[in-house]
Amino acid sequence: MGLAGAGHCLMMCGGIASAMGINTRPYHVWLYNLGRVCSYMLIGALVGGAIGLFAPEGGYTTIILRWLAVAFLLLLGLYFTGWFSGLVYLEKSARPIWQKIQPLAAKLRNKPGIFATFFAGALWGWLPCGMVYSALSWAALSGSASGGALTMAAFGLGTLPAMIAAGHFSQFLHRFLRAQGVRTAMGVLLIIYALWSMLTLIKPFF
Repeated sequence: MGLAGAGHCLMMCGGIASAMGINTRPYHVWLYNLGRVCSYMLIGALVGGAIGLFAPEGGYTTIILRWLAVAFLLLLGLYFTGWFSGLVYLEKSARPIWQKIQPLAAKLRNKPGIFATFFAGALWGWLPCGMVYSALSWAALSGSASGGALTMAAFGLGTLPAMIAAGHFSQFLHRFLRAQGVRTAMGVLLIIYALWSMLTLIKPFF
């Protein structure tokens, strides 16, 4: 999911990552992204842990979470292809929170130092993003804090190539990953995987 969303990452966060790559040391880009991935892991641990605590694994819980994960994956695929933008409304609902966080993130981003860069990236991880919410539905399916954190770590690592490239080089890579044809191809792959997952859910009934 993280790799497939490279074009979306560049559209949503490429400007931030590119700004980090200007007049900064190369490792600052890595620190910034490390902070972002750590935030994803924290959110994943909270979601997975909450499910494990309040809705321990059982027949109905697992089925509901699997259907939710499939639904989010399908919405994400449709979002990438441009065929349906339902996830945009979910992103908009979280923007008031981001508006309170963004000024602090901007202040930290302009300050020198390793810790300021890391925490600026950690705050960046709270940017409203339908792709992150889709990944969180799979973190919830893990049913534990550790599983949720690992799920989001895998997702975050998948987004690194695009974000590191945005911070360092390659306008060609930017144009390639943001091309609608590439986004459509990645979206179709996610839709196929969502439909395949859906088939595994309904197969016991036939």
